[in-house]
Amino acid sequence: MPSNHATIEDIALNIARKRLENAVQITFLGTSSGVPTRARNVSSVALRLPQRAELWLFDCGEGTQHQILRSDLKVSQLSRIFITHLHGDHIFGLMGLLASCGLAGNVQRVDIYGPSGLNEYIQSASRYSHTHFSYPIKIHTVRPGVIYEDDEFTVTCGLLHHRITAFGYRVAEKDRAGRFDIEKAKELQIPPGRVYGQLKRGETVTLEDGRVINGAELCGPTEIGRKMAYCTDTIYCDGAVELAQDADVLIHEATFAHQDSEMAFQRLHSTTTMAAQTALAAGVRRLLMTHFSPRYAPGNTIELKDLLQEARAIFPRTDMAYDFMTYEVPRRREPILSSVSSSSV
Repeated sequence: MPSNHATIEDIALNIARKRLENAVQITFLGTSSGVPTRARNVSSVALRLPQRAELWLFDCGEGTQHQILRSDLKVSQLSRIFITHLHGDHIFGLMGLLASCGLAGNVQRVDIYGPSGLNEYIQSASRYSHTHFSYPIKIHTVRPGVIYEDDEFTVTCGLLHHRITAFGYRVAEKDRAGRFDIEKAKELQIPPGRVYGQLKRGETVTLEDGRVINGAELCGPTEIGRKMAYCTDTIYCDGAVELAQDADVLIHEATFAHQDSEMAFQRLHSTTTMAAQTALAAGVRRLLMTHFSPRYAPGNTIELKDLLQEARAIFPRTDMAYDFMTYEVPRRREPILSSVSSSSV
């Protein structure tokens, strides 16, 4: 006879399902700077929000849609694209992806955020290639400050320091009130109704019988919202530090090794040490480096593993991103070392 009692496997599966529903997951689709290599595509990072069935994309270098096809991401969930600047290795995949979304039958609107000139780029490419979108697209020209906000997230952008106008982005999840203890409310003989909503928000309520109830005493601890910052392309600058302040994860470019600092200053790109110094100054929980120059391929005088050692000497909680690496941004109550998938350099 079937049992009405949940098995350990059922309980574990339910816990895993609930965790996935509330996950904030980062997938790297391209981690090379300038040009693709055999192992790394050019810049693109996906932010997956399973609880909303949404996919947000940060930059869209050439070949990004191929990378999405090779991953378990769903292009049908794409709702927002954030472009940092208009260099080709960050935008040359944009038109192809947008066109494919239409051919795939996408119907939901895609909002695209980026610097001045992005609208002209998309409109011109669409006109000359005779590409017509079968779904709505809205292009937002950004300025420093809040560029998007809803009940769950706030997205802000800030100026970085590069050869052309470049913006970094910060995604901040809003704090959530702790779980409301309905059983305790029943024990206190609090009548259900509108008052429950007030108590769930932590408000103090006076009942009809004169009792004063502090909602905070009926709720669990507040869940601190997770924060992510994405800073590329840039040299070390105050703008990046401000965007990354107290972030759970900072994704920062690390184009050059420290010994190539002169080249970094000439081209206004970051070294590994600049990325680590930004993380340290901002007080982030974890640094994920990306946007590596192909010059540090295996067998060369300086290899990528050397870049990782340089950064960790300044900021130990550093990892080196690689294509298709997925990182689940942990909540504050979770261990900070438990969420990075297996390392590869």
